[in-house]
Amino acid sequence: MFRTALRNVLAHKARLLMTVLAVMLGVAFVSGTLVFTDTFGNAYKNKSAKSFDHVSVAVQPEGGSSFYSSPDEGEAKKPPRLTDALLKKAQNLPGAESAIGGVMGFTALADKDGKLVGGEWGTNGANYYPGKDGKDPRYDFTEGAAPKSAGDLALDSRTAERTGYQVGDTVRYSTDGPVKQAKISGVFDTEDGSVLAGGSLVVFDNDTALKVLGKTEYDEIDVKAAAGTSETALKSSVEKILPKETDALTGDQLSDDQEAMIEEQTKSMSQVLLIFAGIALFVGIFIIANTFTMLVAQRTKELALMRAVGASRRQVTRSVLIEAFLVGLVAAVTGFALGIGVAMGLESLMNSAGASLPDGPLVIAPTTIVVALIIGVVVTMLAAWLPGRRAAKIPPVAAMNSVHASPTMRGLVVRNTIGSIIVALGAVMLFMDDNYVMAGGAATIMVGVIVLTPLLSRPFIAASAPLLKPFGVTGKLSRLNAVRNPRRTASTAAALMIGLTLITAMTVVATSMSSAINKMAAGSLKADYTVSMANYQPLTPEVREKLDKLPEVEASSPLRTAYGEVDGSYSKISGVDEKAFGKLASLDFTSGSLAALKGDSTLIDKETADRENLKPGDTVPVKFDDDKTAQLKVAGVYEPNEMIDGLFTPLAVVDPHLSKITDQQVLVKMEGGTSDKAEDTIVKALGDNPAIKIQDKDAISNEIAGAINLMLNMLYGLLAMAILIAVLGVINTLAMSVFERKHEIGMMRAIGLDRAKVKQMVRLEAVIISLFGAVLGIGLGLFMGWAAGNSISGTVKTYAMEVPVGRIAIFLCIAALVGVLAAMWPARSAAKLNPLMAIKSE
Repeated sequence: MFRTALRNVLAHKARLLMTVLAVMLGVAFVSGTLVFTDTFGNAYKNKSAKSFDHVSVAVQPEGGSSFYSSPDEGEAKKPPRLTDALLKKAQNLPGAESAIGGVMGFTALADKDGKLVGGEWGTNGANYYPGKDGKDPRYDFTEGAAPKSAGDLALDSRTAERTGYQVGDTVRYSTDGPVKQAKISGVFDTEDGSVLAGGSLVVFDNDTALKVLGKTEYDEIDVKAAAGTSETALKSSVEKILPKETDALTGDQLSDDQEAMIEEQTKSMSQVLLIFAGIALFVGIFIIANTFTMLVAQRTKELALMRAVGASRRQVTRSVLIEAFLVGLVAAVTGFALGIGVAMGLESLMNSAGASLPDGPLVIAPTTIVVALIIGVVVTMLAAWLPGRRAAKIPPVAAMNSVHASPTMRGLVVRNTIGSIIVALGAVMLFMDDNYVMAGGAATIMVGVIVLTPLLSRPFIAASAPLLKPFGVTGKLSRLNAVRNPRRTASTAAALMIGLTLITAMTVVATSMSSAINKMAAGSLKADYTVSMANYQPLTPEVREKLDKLPEVEASSPLRTAYGEVDGSYSKISGVDEKAFGKLASLDFTSGSLAALKGDSTLIDKETADRENLKPGDTVPVKFDDDKTAQLKVAGVYEPNEMIDGLFTPLAVVDPHLSKITDQQVLVKMEGGTSDKAEDTIVKALGDNPAIKIQDKDAISNEIAGAINLMLNMLYGLLAMAILIAVLGVINTLAMSVFERKHEIGMMRAIGLDRAKVKQMVRLEAVIISLFGAVLGIGLGLFMGWAAGNSISGTVKTYAMEVPVGRIAIFLCIAALVGVLAAMWPARSAAKLNPLMAIKSE
C-alpha cells in the first residue's frame, strides 16, 4: 500500500501542487514568525546584557525605576529619596568601585527642518555622571567630548547620522514647553533600548539634566562592585544605607527582569502573527480536503479494484493518509525554508519602517523545525482523513460501475441539520455579556455557516441566472457546473469567505469607530485648538501665559489634572479656568449648569453622580492624593464620554494639592476660528517648539483615525495570506474539475463549442464561485461587525454602525477579479483539450 500511495503521489504531482502551495504558505507564515521572534528576542537580550555591564547593584524607588517617566501632574508631594547624599554613601561603601546617579525624561529634539526627531514616544534626555576617571560607562564617545555646562549637550550616534548634526552645531530642544538652545559637544554610542528601537537620546551634564527634566532626585543609583566583591555581598552593604520606600536589585536581577519583559513583548507579537498564520492554515484545510476528495472520486475504479482483490477498508484509508503524509512532508520542508526568508523579510520591513532592530545572528531553534514539520504533516493528514474514510466506504461492485459517486441527499440533510444547530448556538453566545463568549459565538457562527454552504450555494447560484443570461449557453453551462457538486463549490467558496468575513467585520468596526470619534470631538469641544506636549506629558504653565498675551486669542484654559477620592471612589479631577471653560468645551448637562462653577464647586460626570447619589447643590468630600480633603459643592452633572470625564473644578481648588504646577493641555479659542494663519500665530508664539503639538478638532480625529487605519491595513496585510490560499483553492478546484469533465468538454467541442467559449465557461464558473464566497463573507462580516458594535456602543456613546459601501464594492470587485485570474490556467487547459482524445477518455 505504501508503494501504491507513493506511485499515486508521483502520478498526480501536478494536481497536488496547489495543496503543497497552500500548506507551504501556512507553514512558512508559522515558521517565519517563530524564527523572527526568536532572532529579535535574542538580539535584544544580547544588547540589554551589555547595558548592565556597569551595574552590580541598582537602587530604585519602590515599584521600579522612574526612567522614561516624568513627574505625575497629580502626584502628591513626597520627600526625595535617591539624593546626592545617598549617592555619596553608596560611593563610599566597602566593596564599591563606583556609583553613578541616573535620570531620564522626555526631551524633544528638533531636526534641521524644525521637526521632532525620534518620534513622540522615543525621544529622551538623560544625565552624564562622570566617575573617578571622568567617564560615564553608559556612553562611549566616538566624537567630541561629554557636556560640561548648560549650553552643551551630546547626541547618540544614530540620531546624529539620521539628522546630519555634527559636533559644534547648535540645536533646539524642549522638555516641558519653552524652547532652549545648546551646542553639540560630542557624539556617543549607547546600548539604550529606546535608541536601538529608533528613538533618540540627548545627554546633558548632571546639574543641567536634573534642572531641565524637572527632577528633584535621581531615578536610579547604579553601584559597581570592586574586584573580588560579589553582587550579593555588595547588595547586603547597600541595603544597610537604603532609605524608606526604596529597593536594591542586583545587575543579574535587572538583566533577568529586562529579559522577561522582552520575552513578553516578543510573545505578544508572536501570538498575533501566529493567529493569522492559524487562519491561513485553517483556510488551507478546505483546499486539502477538496483536493483529496476529487482525487479519490477520480480514482474510484482503482480503489474499488483494490477492494475487490483483497484490500481492506483500513488499508484504503491508510493509502490516502500516506499520500497526505508525503504531500504534507514536502510542503512542511519547503514551507520551513520559505519561512526563513519570511523572517528575514519581516526584519527588513520593520527596519525600513524605522524600528531599527538590533543586529544579531538568525536564530533557528530546534523546536521551530519540529513545529513546522508537525504542522505541515498533521494539518494535511487531518484534512485528508475524511476523503480517505469516504473512499474506504465505497462498495467495490457499485464503484466498478461508476467513475463518479454522487453525494447522497441523506448526507446533505444531516450536514444542514448540524450546521443549523451550530449557527443557532453561536447566535445565542453572541448576545452574552462576556466578550470572550461573544468572540467564541462569532467563531461558532462562522463554522456553522461553513457547514451550511452547500445548502446556501443552490439559491445563490440560481439567483445569478439573470446576470449570466447575456453570456448565452456558456453562462448557463457555468451555472450548472457550479451547482453540480454543492459540497465542492461550498468548500472552495468557504476558503474565500473566511478571509472576507474577518476583513469586512474589522472594516465595519474601524469605520464606525472613526465616525464615532469625529462626532465625539465635534460635540465635546468648542475650542479651536488644543495645545499639548507631543508625548502628552505635562506642559509648563508658561505656555498658557504666552498664549494669553496674543491679541488673536479670544479665550484659553488649561486642563490641570489631579487625582483623588470622591466619597471613596478614585477619580480624575481637572482644574480649569471657570470663566473661559464655557467657551472652550461643550458639556451635555443632565442637571445644573456651568454658570454655577465658581469658588469651591465642581462639575461631576453622571456615572459618578449616580454611583454616589449626588445632585446639584449637594456637597461632596474630595480627598486629594496629598491626603488633604476639600468640601466641594456640585454645580452640575453632565454626560461623560471618552474625551471628557471626571470632575471639573476651578484652578484655585486643584493647585494647592499638586507637587508641581503643570498642565495636561491648553484649550484655545481664536477670534477668527481655525485657519492656517491662526495656527501659525500659535506656533510662532511658542517658539516653533518641536515638543509641542497643536491640533484642531479635525487633527484630533485624524490622529486617532490614522492609528485605526494603520492597524486595519496591517490586518489586511496579515489576512492577505488567507486570501492568497483561497485563490489557490479556486485554481485547484477548477483545474481538477476540468480534468473530471474531459469527456464532457470534448463532446461540447465536437458539437461546435469553440475554444473561446470553453474559456469563457470556465471563467464564469470561477467568478460565480468567488462571488458566492465573497457575498457570504461580506454578509457574515456585516453581521459580526453589527454584533461587535453592540458591545462597543455600551461604552462609546457616539458609536453607530456605518456600512463602508465603497470598500465593500471594492471587496466584491476583488472577488470577481480573483475568479478571473484563478480561471486563467484551468481555462487555457480546457480550451487546449483535443476533442477526439477527450471523448475517448473516461
